[in-house]
Order: sequence, then C-alpha cells, then structure tokens
Amino acid sequence: MKDYTILVIDDEEAQRNLLKGYLDKKGFKVLAASSGEEGINLVSKNLIDIVLSDFKMPDKTGLEVLEEVKKINPEISFVILTAYGTIENAVKAMRLGAFDYISKPVDLDELDLMLDKINENKSLKSEINYLKTQLQNKFRFESFISQSPKMEEVLSIASRAADSKATILITGESGTGKEVLAKAIHYTSSRRDKPFVAVNIPALPETLLESELFGHEKGAFTGADKSKKGRFELADKGTIFLDEIGDTPSNLQVKLLRVLQEHQIEKIGSTETIDVDVRIIAATHQNLEDKIKNGLFREDLYYRLNIVAVHIPPLRERREDIIPLTEYFIDKYCNENNKPKLSLSKESADLLIKYNFPGNVRELENIIERAVVLSRSEVITINDFPNSVKGYKPENEIAISTTGGMVEQVETLEKKLIFDALLQANGNQSLAGRILGITERNLRYKMQKYGIKKS
Repeated sequence: MKDYTILVIDDEEAQRNLLKGYLDKKGFKVLAASSGEEGINLVSKNLIDIVLSDFKMPDKTGLEVLEEVKKINPEISFVILTAYGTIENAVKAMRLGAFDYISKPVDLDELDLMLDKINENKSLKSEINYLKTQLQNKFRFESFISQSPKMEEVLSIASRAADSKATILITGESGTGKEVLAKAIHYTSSRRDKPFVAVNIPALPETLLESELFGHEKGAFTGADKSKKGRFELADKGTIFLDEIGDTPSNLQVKLLRVLQEHQIEKIGSTETIDVDVRIIAATHQNLEDKIKNGLFREDLYYRLNIVAVHIPPLRERREDIIPLTEYFIDKYCNENNKPKLSLSKESADLLIKYNFPGNVRELENIIERAVVLSRSEVITINDFPNSVKGYKPENEIAISTTGGMVEQVETLEKKLIFDALLQANGNQSLAGRILGITERNLRYKMQKYGIKKS
C-alpha cells in the first residue's frame, strides 16, 4: 500500500501541510495542490492512486474536481474532505464516483482506516480484473483444441457471430462442449465484462422455472416472502445461456418468445414490464424440428432462436482432435494432482482413436483424469483405462471367413480394415494410417492397389 501516490488538494495551507507531512511519514509518495485547478493539472501529468480533496475551495468545489478527475482516470480513489459535511453532499459525491468522505478537521485515525479500506478495495478490484482476464483467456476461440476441419468450421461461424446481437442455437450431443462454446462467444463479444448467466432448464423443477427465469414479486405465491430478480434480469447487458432449450414447458415458450420479440419480461405477480438487454444463446441435444412436428415445441420460437445455427460434431466424427485433447487433459490433471508429466503409450493412443466415445469430450476428459490418478508409471497404458474402454470392440468387428484361399482372405480382410479406418478418420489418410499402424505412404500404396478412393 505504501507504493500508492496520494494527491492532497486543499486551499488551507495548514491542513494541506499537516496531511502531506503525516502521509510522508507513513511512507506514501505525496503530491499537494492549493486549488482545484492545480490538482486537476497534477492528475493529468502524474499516475495518482488516491485523491484527498477539500470540498469548498475558491476556484472549484470538490464535486467539480471529482468529475474532472474521473474523466482523466476513473480508477482513482477519490475522498472528499469537508467541514460542511451534509448527507446531501455525501450522496452527490458517491453518485459521482467518490469512494467516501471525511469530515474536517481530519481525524488521522479515521484517515488510516479510510486508506486501509481503499487498499482492500483496490486489491479486490485487481483480483477481480485478474480473474476476468483469466476467464476471458480460457474461453477464447484460440484456446479451443482442434485440428479437424469440421470443428474449425464451427469455430469460424461462432467467432463471426460472437459480437452480433443475433440469437445463437448450439446443437450437439451431450458432452460435446456446448456451454464451453457459449462462454467463448460471450467472452469474445463486447458484452464480455457483463454477466454470463447459465440456466440448465431440465435441472429446475417446472413449478420454479418461471420464477427462476423471470423473477417474482413478494406475495406472488405461497413462500414468496420477498421480491426476487429472475435470471434474465440478472443477465441484463450480458448473455443468458439456456441449456437444453428443448425441455422448456409449452407455457413458458410463449414468454420466451416475447423476450426475443419485445426484449421485455414480466415478473410473476406483476403487471409491469421490465426492459432487458440480453443476448440469448440456446443449446440442445434434441432434434427440435421433430419436437415441432410432434407439437412439443413452438415453430415461431424455434425460428427466433435459430438465427445462427451452430452444430458441434461428436468426437467420433472428428478423431483428429482425440490425441491433442488427450495431451491437453494429461497436462491439466498432472498439474492438478502434482504428478510429473505422463506420456501416452502407442497402444493406448490407438485404442482412444478407435473408441467411439458415446460421452464425447466430457467422457474423454473423465477417462484421462482417471488414468492420470491411477497410473503407476510415467506412461499411461491401456490398463489405466476403465473396463468399458479396455474391452471396446467396434460394432463392425470383422469375422474371418474360412472359405476361399488364404491370399484372398488376407486381401479381403486388408481392404475391410483400410475402408473402416478411413471411415473412422473421415478420409484423413494420416490418421487412418495411424489407426492401422502403418505409414501414410504405405496406406496410399494399398489404397491404389485395391482401388479404394479417398471419398
């Protein structure tokens, strides 16, 4: 705290010198000004952390100085010193951004307490800003681990839509990372400093969902002993993420439609509307078009939500990402568990590439966390995987025929293995070769030999 630079502005020389001398002895760097104009000039030319300013001065009032100082640097903690302390002046000062005020003559013990409060406040702000920066870095599009063309297309669409006002509908199987993508959209948009509010619709009881989304007034229903803000109101100026939007009850679909059309909400028990500026990102693993056909989801709501459609492919359709993601999770959980860096055996890597991952990226993360925790050596082996992975066999496991000559059977088996590997790798010959345990050059030779085309 002693690294702070404090500016004392007071037209009374005795008071000014008293405060400067006291703060000098406390180890602060102290500047002094005898007028409001001189103080503003010093703020414009120096890095000031705290201003202690008299309220009543010949050229400018403390409030006028406060307004000018905040224009130059809004992060400065401004304290009003006044012998004319009234509640009205204090309220005005606080509204204009003052940290607090102290009555004159200044009690030095009170000043010490004030400086401690300012230090605590600045430390808290610094920590919050650091955490915000960490959060924004974590959820940048550049931080996504992806090598597959399908996922690159997803990130391209999401990044282009991020700073628009358009509603985004993210679809994909459970565990593909829909909420992670929603956060990336929010934290790369101009709303990044405002709230990101996530709502898991099926996790909330239907009887409470309306209140959670839109809020309620005191006495609106039994147990409503006080007024409550809903998630939409809490997300004002920011983003609301509606996860599993397909599970929204039909009566609330009408209210959601109104929010999208009118940008207004109405609390339970109130007839007044509240304007909200909220960016809506919705997500679902369900087929909403099928739900529309079955009368379970409103068509007009669907088209309002589906302005920008983003579909995250399952992990089995982007196998190029499996090993890079695996290496990321190994690093992550080695660090969290204070373990030395582990590597992945070739056999375990091959098995992960072949595995179909019904739980997608979330399942891969769980598998690797378990493997890191249980591994007894510097290498993760198949034995470190759960039984469901160790015993995995593809549905199209080949049964070798006992008819025909050996050469014919070998060629049939080889063609089948190559074809299946190319299917698993989405045509990526390098990845298919890795699945088969052969070089890409050898694979191309065999594809040419058997007349297998990449498509």
